Amino acid sequence: MSNTIKPKITDDMKSAMRAKDKQRLGAIRLIQAAIKQREVDERISLDDTQVIVVLDKMLKQRRDALAQYEKAERKDLAEQESFEIKLIQTYMPQALTESELAELIEAAISETGAVSVKDMGKVMGHLKPKVQGRADMRSLSAHIKQRLGK
Repeated sequence: MSNTIKPKITDDMKSAMRAKDKQRLGAIRLIQAAIKQREVDERISLDDTQVIVVLDKMLKQRRDALAQYEKAERKDLAEQESFEIKLIQTYMPQALTESELAELIEAAISETGAVSVKDMGKVMGHLKPKVQGRADMRSLSAHIKQRLGK
């Protein structure tokens, strides 16, 4: 896969600096730090697929934190998490529709020969690279469980 996400993030950071948009700049710097951390740890330069994995992980963390802040009635922190979620999502590929997801699940079930919930790991393993960053894994898991539970 090509490298188009990292340069876009850098360009967005520069425009946030010029616009003196501190909130946006801070969030973009968090994204860049997460990408750089992975590159340093693994001594590689990430391509778009790997960047999407990093962003997907960041989204999951933000969603979990958002739920905690809302539960604790910390509106200020919840708003910051929501802002970061929206920003990170701008770098993610187009989300799959319910029907596209259903088609992928059906194809994965037939390709892996899954027959029961016990085969869920096979189906998830088959689907994960195809839907990374385009579908919520929790939701995907629930759909597969429901489909295999029949």
